[in-house]
Amino acid sequence: MAWTPLNLSVRVGCTLAYLTPAATPSLFVLKPRLENRMLLVQESLSFGIAEPFYEFQDSHGNNTYRASLMPGRNVIRHDALVAVSSVPDSRVVVGPILSIGQLPVECLRYTLPSRYCDSDKLRDFAWQHFGQIPHGLPRVQAICNWVHHNIEYRFGSGRPDLSASEVIARRHGVCRDFAHSAIALCRAFNLPARYVTGHLPDIGFIDPGTPMDFHAYCEVFLGQEWLTFDPRFNVPRIGRIKIAHGLDAVDGAFTTIYGEATLDYFEVWAYQVDPRQVRVGDAIDLNLRMDGTRTVRLTN
Repeated sequence: MAWTPLNLSVRVGCTLAYLTPAATPSLFVLKPRLENRMLLVQESLSFGIAEPFYEFQDSHGNNTYRASLMPGRNVIRHDALVAVSSVPDSRVVVGPILSIGQLPVECLRYTLPSRYCDSDKLRDFAWQHFGQIPHGLPRVQAICNWVHHNIEYRFGSGRPDLSASEVIARRHGVCRDFAHSAIALCRAFNLPARYVTGHLPDIGFIDPGTPMDFHAYCEVFLGQEWLTFDPRFNVPRIGRIKIAHGLDAVDGAFTTIYGEATLDYFEVWAYQVDPRQVRVGDAIDLNLRMDGTRTVRLTN
């Protein structure tokens, strides 16, 4: 990947509150993965009355906290300033498309069916719709185009038990459903594809008017590197901040709770700021937001 200047600042984070009747073991994946075109400038993470045990990297390299929620109301807050590039997602494929026998071994697991990306059930559908399209970038883009145009985005329609084949059958969903569908269709052609969760500010993009939330999209291994695709919006975007990647949403869950807990409060933020005016820990003030329009305003 070519070097690009990190000339934008984005504030990302969340506040989560859980009510628990007893001590409850939990996992949290909230911190950005520091890779590619981003630099962590400032960050804080607090667990309130919860007791953090330790931080570790899971089998996909995601930064994971193991903690115990205490009886009562547990407030978890993450806040960070991240420097990112103003260059949109790349569509440049470096090198030839590799056959399954040539792929790096670490990519192989991303060609297999998984709980939510049931590519084995979609193989016939995939070949009927995309089998005549050249393998590689044209096929991946055709898959994303189809998902974008044939699955309706319905805010709040997500369910934790839906697989890609079920989403394609019912033809509506949320961003994770769009990602699962595209990933499963890619895997039907032995294209390594992985689920990604993170933050997506509206830099150079009109604010869609929906509440800020975590976002799900996908990466496909083409040539010599992973390229980003987002069938929900289906255009290259600026300022993505990845939190986690894996086989599907199981590996991208921001919280995994081993017991009884009620989500009492949920707030997520991801917006461009002037780093001279905003610091981690400040109150969330969208009056200081610099994105949400088609104009990209450089700050760093």
